[in-house]
Formats: sequence, C-alpha cells, structure tokens
Amino acid sequence: MADEGLVHPRDSFAFEHGEEMDRAFITAYDRNRLHHAWLLTGPQGLGKASFAFRCARFLLGHQRDSQYGALGMSPDDADVRLISAQSHPDLLVLEREMGDTKLKKNIAVDAVRDIGEFFSKAPSRSPYRVCIIDSVDDLNINSANALLKVLEEPPHKGILFLISHNPGRLLATIRSRCRRLNFPPWTDAEVREFVTSRLDVDEEPLSRLVRLAHGAPGKALALADEGALELDAFAGQLLSVEKPPRSQLQAMATQFKSSSAKNDGARKFATFVACLSDRVHERSLSAETPQIGQSLALLWSRLSQSVSEVEAVNLDRGDYFWSIFNDLNQLK
Repeated sequence: MADEGLVHPRDSFAFEHGEEMDRAFITAYDRNRLHHAWLLTGPQGLGKASFAFRCARFLLGHQRDSQYGALGMSPDDADVRLISAQSHPDLLVLEREMGDTKLKKNIAVDAVRDIGEFFSKAPSRSPYRVCIIDSVDDLNINSANALLKVLEEPPHKGILFLISHNPGRLLATIRSRCRRLNFPPWTDAEVREFVTSRLDVDEEPLSRLVRLAHGAPGKALALADEGALELDAFAGQLLSVEKPPRSQLQAMATQFKSSSAKNDGARKFATFVACLSDRVHERSLSAETPQIGQSLALLWSRLSQSVSEVEAVNLDRGDYFWSIFNDLNQLK
C-alpha cells in the first residue's frame, strides 16, 4: 500500500509495515513448508488484498526486485504484467460480481466450485496456481461449504489466499484449515503520515480522515476517494442546532435510496452511517447531561447495527435515513 493515491491491490507493489508478513511467507517458502491456504485477517484497509497479490506475483512471476522488499517483483516481469491485466492463466480471483445495477450480496456457490476445477489442472506457465478470495466474508453458507471441500483436499502446487475482515463469522472448520496472518491497525500518527504523503488535504479534513480510518490507512484513502468528507460534514450538520434545509435532506435520502452505475446508494449510506456513528459516539462522551449521554449511546448502538439490518431485510435506505433523522431530532 505504498503507491501514490488509491490503486487496486493487484497494482500495489510496495508494502509499508508489511515486513513481518513478508518474513512469515518467505520463511515458509524457503523451508518448503508453504501452507496451501492462508487466512489474512484484520480490519478493511490494512493491505490484506495487496499482500495476497504480492504473494501471487512472487509465486507466479520470475523476475525478483528487492527494492520492493523480500517478496518484491519487477513490474516489467511478463507474468506480473499478466496479473495486472487480469489475464494470468494460473491466477483465479473471486469477488462479488455486479448484478444489473449493484454488487451482488454474496460470492456465488458456482464460482467457488470453479476453484476445484481450476486446481485440478497443472500450472500453465508458473510453478504454482493461486486463488485469491476477496473476501471470504462474502460467502453464504452454500459457497462456504463448497470452499470447505476444497480446503479438505489440498491442491498440489495450489495456494489459496482468503481475505477476511470479520474472521469470527467464518466457519470454524474453514479457520482451522488455514494458516492465519493477522494485520494489526496502524497508529493514528502512522495513518496521518501515510495520507499526507499521498493526498493534499487541509488539517481539519485530514484529522477527520485519520479518525474515521480507525488505524487502516487504505480505508482513509478510500474514504477520501468516495467523498466521505462531504458525508461527514453532512453528519456534523445533523448533530448541530441548525439542521440542513429540507431540500438537502430530501436530496440525500434520494441518493441513499438509488443505486446505479453513477451512484452507489448502498455504499454512500454505509459511509454516511459510519461518519454519523463516529460523531455520535464522540458527542456521547462529552454530553452535557447523563440523560443526553444515554440517548446518544442508544443511538450509537442502533447505528452500529443499521447497515447490516438494512441489507439483511432489504429495507429502504431512504426511509431508514428519515428514521435516523427523527431520532436525532428527539435528542434532548
């Protein structure tokens, strides 16, 4: 995660704060004890996917480049270029697919079953075949069981990288069959330095990005890229004495409700809730009275569950926003 700006993990070559992960993988590789499945865990935005692609380039490529660290590969390597072009025959990447207008909720079971077919074939142009699942949290019970069958029969010269932001929700049988690498959060000072080296941002919005990132530098860049600062300012207005005009509230509710190629309402709603939740939590700690503090704490608890609740039962995000707005108005 050390390239300028926000780049896709497949194109991220340097890896700050990743020496320990590099060392764990290279040690297993050098000792010929490379585990067939690696579970990469930690909050989103800490470089788990970047590390998975980093390992894939190391296993599939041939031209080493030490300036990018122990697992560094040259961007000019033919196999590395195929990986960047998403056309390497020995690499399979599973992610949620796009539906008609938005990402599907889960990785389909048929896609996971394709892993077995993929690993049944010998490597085409590299020593290994590699599969990356980003993320394994997106598997439903059927696709998780399909993955378990793959893990129970380790493929010859096949390596899986399973990315998980919430490993506690995975099947215990999946966790037990993987070697786990945990990615710890960075300090706020480290995130601040990371962001300022890539973005030209003033002190106040920078402080908000660092706070909202919660130790995940990649998340800070993603938040800036998707307009989180504007949503965060809007969340701040909702908690102020003078609320935004009705027209602005209606426009925002409409954006949350709709999903299209130009407007990802679900992501925008999730980002807004994260910003508002952070501000509510901060406000609850310095509330004027215990009663206000309790009301804010209850609202914060509701907000922490709202995105998953909306997705689970397919609630209208616009209507849910108005419900949150009414809760804010009732705060005394």
